[in-house]
Amino acid sequence: MDQAVKDEVVKPAVPTAPAKGIQVTDNALKRIRSAMVKENVSPEQGGLRLGVQGGGCSGLSYNIRFDTQPRERDRVFQFGDVRVFVDPKSFIYLHGMTLDYHETLIQQGFVFVNPNSTKSCGCGSSFS
Repeated sequence: MDQAVKDEVVKPAVPTAPAKGIQVTDNALKRIRSAMVKENVSPEQGGLRLGVQGGGCSGLSYNIRFDTQPRERDRVFQFGDVRVFVDPKSFIYLHGMTLDYHETLIQQGFVFVNPNSTKSCGCGSSFS
């Protein structure tokens, strides 16, 4: 038997199920890291807090800010040196979503790609 054929490893197909937690793109991670430095947020203790609150054109709106530490019941997602905190109520609406960062000539900012959103308004920061 040929050595190359004998050493070949067959890898099973990876299922493409939706993410169960929160995903963050490389573009978003780069922006989060630079903002953490500007805001003096320690990556060892602090992180980015993602949340949902009532209000906005479509009923709910996204909330994004830095926090110095996770709260007791938070879900904590680790992406290298970046931590993302999500409270239990917000996680109901955010599980499976991806945080991205888009930069164009017209606008720049974080984008929530949320499979749980059934409709959103033109501002891009509220949904239902």
